[in-house]
Amino acid sequence: MGYVFDFKDAQAFERWFEEPRYRFEADCENALMLDLLHPARGETVLEIGCGTGASLMPLLEMGLNATGIDASPYMLDISFKKLGNRVDLYRGSAEDLPFDDNSFNHACFMTALEFVDDPVKAIAEACRVARDRVFIGVLNRYAIENLQRRVAGLFCDTLFNHARFFGVWELKRVIRSLVGPVPLTWRTVNQLPAGRGRFVRAFEQSRWVQHCPFGTFVGMVVTLVPAFRTRPLVLRHQEETGRRHGDRLMPGTVMGSRNGPTETLCGGDNAKSCLPARDKCHGSLPV
Repeated sequence: MGYVFDFKDAQAFERWFEEPRYRFEADCENALMLDLLHPARGETVLEIGCGTGASLMPLLEMGLNATGIDASPYMLDISFKKLGNRVDLYRGSAEDLPFDDNSFNHACFMTALEFVDDPVKAIAEACRVARDRVFIGVLNRYAIENLQRRVAGLFCDTLFNHARFFGVWELKRVIRSLVGPVPLTWRTVNQLPAGRGRFVRAFEQSRWVQHCPFGTFVGMVVTLVPAFRTRPLVLRHQEETGRRHGDRLMPGTVMGSRNGPTETLCGGDNAKSCLPARDKCHGSLPV
């Protein structure tokens, strides 16, 4: 299951999200998710590790039928207070989702894969329950800000001490090993460690800038391709031999049946038994 946020973690995360600087970063991350996932109104989406519901809100605003699942009851409490009955919330593990195959159009991670115990299994579960696309949003291990967070964890206890950071190439390798050469697209945001304003917003929204692999947040979307299993087709046929007339076989007699090989004898005492079958022969036989 990985690291489960306790009450203090949930409150700290909520306070962090309310700060203007980090709120701007979260808006950039949500915008990237929607741009890459490109969902249609009325579709279903599952957010795995939904936390306090910060990323569920933009999904609801687009008219999607959203579902969230998280391992922390404290995070789910905050999410329910924000969203109420507008979203279905479940408590569970990312590595063992309580949903059937192809239950949702889309599935997504938003800075949740870092805290699971088995990221490969979590991604495999997301691909199992989704039938169209899977979005994976993670903290980039090669970004300057995340390097600072990892160094700070050496001197004090922070939430990021429990996190596992990912890079673009690592994610691509994991996904290819799970689902093969499926269509895959990635971009990054929050290239600058700090700052807001018109220039920073325009800079972050540039497609050229977002293709830099060193942004703080990596967004990757996987388009799932249906896989079909085939099995050998058993062909059933009957051997065509001939009709036995004395010591000679004549073409047109079918020998063999489901219960085993059989033969029909024509002539002599068995002539009467051949009468109904004459029309099916190539010619009539004297009796």
